[in-house]
This record gives sequence, C-alpha cells and structure tokens, in this order.
Amino acid sequence: MRRGYTVFDTALGRCGIAWSDAGVVGVQLPEAREIETLRHLFRQFPEARELRPPPSIEAAIDGIAAALRGHDVDLTEIDLDMSDVAPFNQRVYDYVRQIPRGETRIYDQIAAHLHVGGALHSVANALAKNPFPLIVPCHRVQGAGNGLDKASPHRGIISGRRLLALEGALPEAGLTLFDALLVVDRARAAH
Repeated sequence: MRRGYTVFDTALGRCGIAWSDAGVVGVQLPEAREIETLRHLFRQFPEARELRPPPSIEAAIDGIAAALRGHDVDLTEIDLDMSDVAPFNQRVYDYVRQIPRGETRIYDQIAAHLHVGGALHSVANALAKNPFPLIVPCHRVQGAGNGLDKASPHRGIISGRRLLALEGALPEAGLTLFDALLVVDRARAAH
C-alpha cells in the first residue's frame, strides 16, 4: 500500500501528516524546527513519499489547522489507517476519539470502559504511542499527577496543557503565560 506525506502550516508551526489509501497513518505536530518535524515523520514512516494530499487528507489538514487555532472542529470523521496499530491500542484510540472537546478523562476510566481492570500501564503505553495526536486527542487523558506538561513523541513541542487551553478546558489561573495568551486569543477570535 502506497503511503504519502506532506507538511503544512498551522498557527503553532509546521505539522506533518502521513497517509495511505485507507486513511491517516500518522500526524506529527510542530517541533521547534521544521527539520525536526520531518525527522520524526520520516523515522515513523520511512517508506512514505512526498505527495499532493487527496481531498480526504486535505480535509484532515484543514481540521488540524483549525483545531490549533482554537476552533471547535470535529475530527472524529477523519479516516484512520490503524493496520499497524495493536488491537488493544485501537480500542483505546476509538474510546479517546469520543471524549468531547474540552473534557478530560483519566486512565482508570478508560480501563474500566474497556473492561480491562488493572490495565492502567497498558492504557498509558497506548496513549504514549498515539500516532494521531489531535485526531485521537490523547491530551484529554490524564494520569496520576495529570501529566499535562509531559512531552509526547508526536505532539512535538506542544504540551497537553496548551492543547486543552486551546479547547477552553483549563481555567486561566495556573496557566503558563503562553497558555494564558492562547486563551485570550481564542476569546478574541470568538467575538
């Protein structure tokens, strides 16, 4: 199956996306430099070639860019190619995709929903390996100690706290200056 990739501009930097005929196979959110974004994308999808995105991928790109501007977009209709994703991880991702914008869950809730008691470590591992950030909004899932500022390999330099702030899920108190400015920018854009 042929895979393509492209990079695209967003309000927070250049993102990358890779796809197959079945759908998106991965998303790389911005790193500090575009070359790092590409390096992460190539490491994960070395067989992908730079191609013009088909209409379904263009729609995914538009949705990701809008979400990174703080707009309320529904990314659940984006087709994902999970042929290389472990079955348990697929179940986790399917559940996480249904978490409403601006809401959060904890690992325990996901494990309970999947009827796999004591699977906190497995849920955490699945989310750490999430190749579809934003489309599978793993930033809406928190572990003990909340972990909102933890790095994720596909989230680039964008923290979970910043993504939740874009969604309006965090109170302005306690945010970093950058995150507080995003909340203000989002509020201005709404008016």
